[in-house]
Amino acid sequence: MRKTRYVNDTHPTPDVLRRTFSTFPSGVVAVCGTTPDGETVGMTVSAFVPVSLDPPLIGVAIQRSSRTWAVLRELPSLGVSVLAADQHLEARQLAAREGNRFTGIDLGNLTEGGAVFLTNSVSRFDCVPESETPAGDHTMVLLRIRALSVSADVTPLVFHDSAFATLSPLGEADIT
Repeated sequence: MRKTRYVNDTHPTPDVLRRTFSTFPSGVVAVCGTTPDGETVGMTVSAFVPVSLDPPLIGVAIQRSSRTWAVLRELPSLGVSVLAADQHLEARQLAAREGNRFTGIDLGNLTEGGAVFLTNSVSRFDCVPESETPAGDHTMVLLRIRALSVSADVTPLVFHDSAFATLSPLGEADIT
């Protein structure tokens, strides 16, 4: 039997919280759109959650200090691409604070509303911003899904322990 030891902390610092939060694996998405003057804008987000089937909603948590979100929030349509396991370099590049984030990144189709998707992602959501709620140093953003596409045979990129990883299926459990 496994014995798990825990370290208790009743006054966690941001560093302790970051380390503890990193024990929970999350998917990685790119949120991208096109400005009225044709500029492609986007960012990487690892705080993504399916929210509702009816109405169809997804949620992302965005740092309140994000300059990119200040631009994206004004766009009529956003593309959310669930990144594939081989898109870790794109994820890093889209998270960069400086430079052209889209240099060398293969972008998929652009919707009429300006949503932008990364080619070869696992799934894609064409969304419109629904609402924003302040949440500490982040903003919880709900996005209403207008259309989606999915490729069931692509493995997703995972963010765990402050690093990118991939999923590996466990063998069948020996249930007796």
